[in-house]
Amino acid sequence: MSTQIDINADLGEEAGHDDELLPYISSVNIACGAHAGDMAIMQALVIKAAQRGIAIGAHPGYEDRTHFGRRNMQLSAEEIHRLVKDQLLLLEACCQSAGARMHHVKLHGALYNQSAVDPVLAAAACRAIADVNPSLHVLGLSGSLFLQVAASQGLRPVAEVFADRHYTDAATLVPREQPGALIDETEEAVAQALQLVCRQSVNTLSGKTIAIKAESVCVHGDGPHAVDFAKQLHRALTQLSIRIQPV
Repeated sequence: MSTQIDINADLGEEAGHDDELLPYISSVNIACGAHAGDMAIMQALVIKAAQRGIAIGAHPGYEDRTHFGRRNMQLSAEEIHRLVKDQLLLLEACCQSAGARMHHVKLHGALYNQSAVDPVLAAAACRAIADVNPSLHVLGLSGSLFLQVAASQGLRPVAEVFADRHYTDAATLVPREQPGALIDETEEAVAQALQLVCRQSVNTLSGKTIAIKAESVCVHGDGPHAVDFAKQLHRALTQLSIRIQPV
């Protein structure tokens, strides 16, 4: 059983739960103004996270606020590189002005999912990250091609898992548009998170149990039950003497 785990949350997306979630997470992924957020929100979150000792990360996505960055887009490698790099530099500026340090990067939405399987997109995004700071940790879907590319470029890959999403037999996330993709019940989500952390496995939507590496568990900050879920997960892990801390 794991003795420690990171809990990360995607914040700065104007969902209204940011301040309530901060006590229960160890890493924050801050929207960088493309799919959501703005400089004022970013700056405020950087300061609050630094005060709590929470690891600060960039959460770059497609410039597509209408679809919250969750619609697939077909951009060139050069466009992906510029998109990611520009957003990282914005958060880096916020960190520098607050005397804080950027710790990691986690891509958002469609950019995250496409980079998990597209080697050209993954390489462009990783090159952008390395250009800004090659010592950054990179959160990505556990077992994905994206993490392999990150490692090959000298970055620090972190295997991320999801407690509130169902998995396919191939260890990928069930697409949001498909029935059964999301886990809405806090009790079920906590149970899946504990299985991921303690047994490094997950039950797929078809009923199979598959092995999966878990180094960081995502709590979606825009979910209606996000705060209750984060609180219950934090409590359950603490009761098992599992330390909650950044990678």
